[in-house]
Amino acid sequence: MNWRSLFTIALTLLISGVTFGQANLLNAKDPSEIGVKTQAQKDADNDGPLPYGYVDDRDILWSATTWEIIDLDERVNFPLYYPIDTVGMRADRRSLYDVLLKNVKNKTIEKVYADGNFTEVRKYEDIKNSLRRVDTLDAGFDQLNRGEKLSDEYIEVRDLTSADIEEYHVKGVWYFDKRQGELKYRLLGIAPVAPDVQFIDQDGAQQDLIELFWVFYPDVREILHDAKAFNDRNAAVPLSFDHLLNARRFNGLIYKEENVQGDRRVKEYVKENSLMQLLESERIKEKIRGREQDMWNY
Repeated sequence: MNWRSLFTIALTLLISGVTFGQANLLNAKDPSEIGVKTQAQKDADNDGPLPYGYVDDRDILWSATTWEIIDLDERVNFPLYYPIDTVGMRADRRSLYDVLLKNVKNKTIEKVYADGNFTEVRKYEDIKNSLRRVDTLDAGFDQLNRGEKLSDEYIEVRDLTSADIEEYHVKGVWYFDKRQGELKYRLLGIAPVAPDVQFIDQDGAQQDLIELFWVFYPDVREILHDAKAFNDRNAAVPLSFDHLLNARRFNGLIYKEENVQGDRRVKEYVKENSLMQLLESERIKEKIRGREQDMWNY
């Protein structure tokens, strides 16, 4: 392949990459046309999430299931967190939580789960009470005590928003594919984590974090492929959430691994010592990394 062919391929990839940015931005004659694909773009748009290759159970020489915390305070994880406010924001700029919750509400995501074992199926009606708090103000109780009808102005509604999400928990499996001769990772599930909405605005006490719901990741790949995260290196080529998560472009801390003690968490056997818990998580990570190198030792 000569240099002209290489240049042609590079130029083609660059042009096709630009089309994945904010659609019709430079050709729009009215702001309402920004983000709306032309018919030519729709005809040429045949992209989708990269399909997983089939992996036969006999090809898996070794595997380990891990659960990780994605801390949204870390800068590398910001694309999963922002934007936290949708007011004045383009329709194609949404946080991962907004994307998941919107599709759970409209039943595009038909099933969510109570935990990472995916045994207890839930629907939006089952989880909405954990996403919203409805309080009656003191003036409302006075109104009720007088035998009057409660006015809407004395009802306070507090919904969890993207700004309240502090972590994501992800479950995945590391496995050594003997056919390919390499260590691989397959994401199985993801859960947004936030303080309990019933106590979220209380001052002083430390808030316990809870998993709002789990989604089985293969079920939502199409949805997360269509939703784009901001690419701070090149705004013309946004990353899909599916690409970002499958490529592990995040920093995760292992808080649990599959083990004989009922998949107990690190903090259950390394207690009240944050530093040692962190070192134990790193030990688990290095143990997994070392497996690939060990496969090639004779």
